[in-house]
Amino acid sequence: MAEITAEVLDGTRIALSNGRHDWFGDEPESNGGTDTAPTPYEMLLGSLAHCTLVTLVLYARHKGIELGQVSARYEHEKVPAPEGRTGLVDRITSYVTIGGEYEEPVRERLEQIVSRCRVHKTLLVGAEVVDEVEFTG
Repeated sequence: MAEITAEVLDGTRIALSNGRHDWFGDEPESNGGTDTAPTPYEMLLGSLAHCTLVTLVLYARHKGIELGQVSARYEHEKVPAPEGRTGLVDRITSYVTIGGEYEEPVRERLEQIVSRCRVHKTLLVGAEVVDEVEFTG
């Protein structure tokens, strides 16, 4: 199980911790923040990028494939919903670069592995979110 805690520090600056690591989130000035840390969507993209690259590395290690430089860039945007739906939907686009020379079957498999990380799967199938709110004081 993964778990983090979060606490408002000042305005939109949020302290996050998993008990071993501490980091921060914020909003850009255009949203009333101070732009001192990544936004929630940037953290989401970072989670996806991290998971994707680790999945590639672990797969290659398991299969004895020597990977060259591996990098990724992710973009999030709101786009018009597909025909038959109204409003906007979220679109995440990944740009993964894998350095090195590979036989075609290995290239195809590495391409497939890009979409096999746990975070990618969670985003595709969705997740149940249960909100429990407590008031103190």
